[in-house]
Amino acid sequence: MGGSDVHVKMLAAPVNPADINMIQGNYGILPKLPAVGGNEGVGQVVAVGSSVTGVKPGDWVIPANAGLGTWRTEAVFSKEALIRVPNDIPLQSAATVGVNPCTAYRMLMDFEQLRPGDSVIQNASNSGVGQAVIQIAAALGLRTINVVRDRPDIQKLTDRLKKMGAEHVITEEELRKHEMKNFFKDVPRPRLALNCVGGKSSTELLRHLAPGGTMVTYGGMAKQPVIASVSLFIFKDVKLRGFWLSQWKKDHSPEQFQGLILTLCDLIRQGQLMAPICSELPLQDYQRALETAMQPFVSSKQILTMG
Repeated sequence: MGGSDVHVKMLAAPVNPADINMIQGNYGILPKLPAVGGNEGVGQVVAVGSSVTGVKPGDWVIPANAGLGTWRTEAVFSKEALIRVPNDIPLQSAATVGVNPCTAYRMLMDFEQLRPGDSVIQNASNSGVGQAVIQIAAALGLRTINVVRDRPDIQKLTDRLKKMGAEHVITEEELRKHEMKNFFKDVPRPRLALNCVGGKSSTELLRHLAPGGTMVTYGGMAKQPVIASVSLFIFKDVKLRGFWLSQWKKDHSPEQFQGLILTLCDLIRQGQLMAPICSELPLQDYQRALETAMQPFVSSKQILTMG
């Protein structure tokens, strides 16, 4: 072990859509092969090299960047590859704080100057990012319009998201209906839309944006392009933007990322940001975890545990 190395025992690591995309070879960062899967997770420091000052044995750490390979029992990493997180938050929260809540927080803060009472609309509202958007928005006093796909247990899902702080939960089908005009008599039109689906769903989000509003695309689960009509650009002057956390990290210092993590950990401590609903599986059951993660309508995030 070198002077700037850190020996880490992994504790828990989730299976995220981006992890599967990376394995499939269709992601913006692809590690050199042979590689270990998993871009997110939390580990405990076992030992540190002689020149390491930022972390000590017993500390919890998460990856500083994507591509670290968290689906393993232990590893030796360089100290630059890790960010310390407080170990007084729940393990599942620590394992899932580094990607989805960061994406949610930055999208809510960086594109439109939103004030308490303003509304935000999003699709894929039951996703990891979607659940984080609901909770962080509620903590900021923002109203959320949460679009989900219709499903057999829609009422159960609606109740669960509302318990998290969602103000409105509507299906993709309801969003297309004429009655939405009446809906916006009582709710301000959103200045910010968050799109993780693309295709028809993103076109609908755009249709309901306030004039001059912004739609931020951070995923494309429908694997279809974002289509915006010319009239929306001319008469509503909508803005189309993109967000990728890896790019945000490249544009900001490790200290700024650490600051973002600590802000989110404060929300976690205050009970304003819970981990998504998780199913824990031991690392050796990785095949079952991956198969489950790729099923449609899975409300539970698969977390591999190494303890």
